[in-house]
Amino acid sequence: MILKPTSDLALAAGRFTIFLAGSIEMGTATDWQERIAVELSDVDNICLLNPRRDDWDASWKQEKSNAIFNEQVSWELNGLERSDLIVYYFSPETKSPVTLLELGLFARSGKVIVCCPEGFWRKGNVDIVCERFGIQQVDNLEGLMREVRMIVTSKTQ
Repeated sequence: MILKPTSDLALAAGRFTIFLAGSIEMGTATDWQERIAVELSDVDNICLLNPRRDDWDASWKQEKSNAIFNEQVSWELNGLERSDLIVYYFSPETKSPVTLLELGLFARSGKVIVCCPEGFWRKGNVDIVCERFGIQQVDNLEGLMREVRMIVTSKTQ
């Protein structure tokens, strides 16, 4: 099962839930979330929370008072909080300031895995945060998919 904004997060109940946090920056980051979804398509009883909104409109004002934007950010924060695993991917082609913020918010949660390849502009910061809080890191997207599959398999069997 894959849920995107603004799906009811209660639909994930009873499933191992994975939030796909990381680079989106429409038009810049590859759709790595779809690659993860394909990789895990044969696994039962999981729910992927994918914040990549199909109807995103870059003209929306990113302000608290904008109901659509507020709903998006609230959905993401709620999803991050209720997930069993948070997967972070920092694409080297992006800046991903929101992903950096979210990593800071959930670094102490004990439910994080990070992929921050060489070339990401703040890789040093990410590496230090991961080391400080004992967060597992992998070097590339293929390694991330492999590790996520192992985690999911161990938690859902």
